[in-house]
Amino acid sequence: MRIILLGAPGSGKGTQGDRIVGRYGIPRISTGDILRRQIAEGTELGREAQQYVDRGNLVPDPLILGMVRDRLQQGDVENGFLLDGFPRSIPQAEGFDALLLRQGKRLDLVVKLDVSKRLLIERMAGRRVCEKCGALYNVKSEPPRKEGVCDRCGGPLTQRDDDAEETVRQRLAVYEKSTAPLIDYYDAQELLVIVEAEGSVDEVDARIRAALDARTGREEGAG
Repeated sequence: MRIILLGAPGSGKGTQGDRIVGRYGIPRISTGDILRRQIAEGTELGREAQQYVDRGNLVPDPLILGMVRDRLQQGDVENGFLLDGFPRSIPQAEGFDALLLRQGKRLDLVVKLDVSKRLLIERMAGRRVCEKCGALYNVKSEPPRKEGVCDRCGGPLTQRDDDAEETVRQRLAVYEKSTAPLIDYYDAQELLVIVEAEGSVDEVDARIRAALDARTGREEGAG
């Protein structure tokens, strides 16, 4: 299965992505991880990208696509992959389509995790992290036994700056603006499936599994 996973911050991409790659035995590909690895290894693409990172600029699409191209040539993607955090724009999506075409591959599905803005804000603004051990809590859904104190080590719990409610609202606005065109783009290709991502982890997992099974069944029937 070749899958793109889309979802706003707080939509559960991390948790559900882990389940998808575990079920299908495919690697999870994050362009952020690829970028850091290429820079650390000092590859030609990594050295070029480092110049942009050092200046605080976005790495250009051709460089990102080059790194993705190299990653897709590795043996562990033979049976598929899960792309997380890429593409982020229409030019990246078009470049990725062209890349897959040259490699004789195609996407199977684009899964968008759909969560209401109210719940996204509640999830992220309610997050607290232990300053000592890094344990995560949520004041509403997973509160500590004692307010402000970590159950695990007794350390103080704090809110990260990027989890402040106003910052969360800004992050969601940026996400919606950048992702909306992608949703239309993949919907036009009949690749998009929108999965309701509210409810328990198991409930959301079951909806994703049903969407993937339905796609696999359609393709087998067509063949």
